[in-house]
Amino acid sequence: MIIRNDWTREEITEIYNTSVMDLIYRAATVHRAYHDPNEVQVCTLLSVKTGGCAEDCAYCPQAARYHTDVKVEKLMEVEKVIDSAKRAKESGSTRFCMGAAWREVRDNRDFDKVLEMVKGVNNMGMEVCCTLGMLTEEQAEKLKDAGLYAYNHNLDTSEEHYEEIISTRTYDDRLDTLKNVRKAKISVCSGGIIGLGERDEDRIGMLHTLSTLEEHPESVPVNALVPVKGTPLENQPRVSIWEMIRMIATARIIMPTSMVRLSAGREVMSLEEQAMCFMAGANSIFAGEKLLTTPNPDIDQDKQMFQTLNLRPRASFKDGQETAVDIQKIPEQV
Repeated sequence: MIIRNDWTREEITEIYNTSVMDLIYRAATVHRAYHDPNEVQVCTLLSVKTGGCAEDCAYCPQAARYHTDVKVEKLMEVEKVIDSAKRAKESGSTRFCMGAAWREVRDNRDFDKVLEMVKGVNNMGMEVCCTLGMLTEEQAEKLKDAGLYAYNHNLDTSEEHYEEIISTRTYDDRLDTLKNVRKAKISVCSGGIIGLGERDEDRIGMLHTLSTLEEHPESVPVNALVPVKGTPLENQPRVSIWEMIRMIATARIIMPTSMVRLSAGREVMSLEEQAMCFMAGANSIFAGEKLLTTPNPDIDQDKQMFQTLNLRPRASFKDGQETAVDIQKIPEQV
């Protein structure tokens, strides 16, 4: 099976709208050709600088303009971040992600501290990831030199729906940051959120943008909106498990080598619902009690889930390009 970067919206729409059972079967077949179906990457996400963001992302409780329960906190000290990474590693995480509520990275002492954090986590043998907002090519190079493995910068939604959610930066701004990350030879982590009031066409549009990049993102997080009181989207209904499965399965089929991460929204999912997502091609999760500022299942729950489903954590720095011998058996149509 050839890795394609020329998917059309019509093709993705056809896949997305496939009957659920056939969609899961096709995605599971693709998944097994490129990945070990019993292996899941365990990541930990830490907010190293919380709240006070100048952006107006309608879903985010960290935006300074919204009245939420999030308290503004300055950038954490390097030693505390390293201690958190050590605890995450001891709990089974192999990737440690650090998030800062910034619109963009600025060349100042705070960025210098982040570079020290990156060096420290990298020296522990973990994949280190950051999500810091917009990034220049030079800043991406500095992060790479410090040992950064991956950079997260989500598209959030389709280009058509984007202005309904964010006005303080453009869709092209996001794509430019992804280009700068790619130029620095840093692994790209980029996905989005469903449940923002978008249509199926918008979900398909976002997947089309990701799958037609020059290189697919190595990691594609699929988030279900966690509505937060005080944000413009506080009254949005919960995304159904079937909507998550359609997104995960479609992402798996069109971006077969990518890690597809079951991200925000997992806290309200049952074990059975999460198992269905893994069957549909998800092979990465965030572990720990919080995803930046939103709830997440605790570590003991996840350990129990791994035992029940006979899953095992994926090792750090594992090449994601392995291909099974019987790859020609992947069905092109179901």
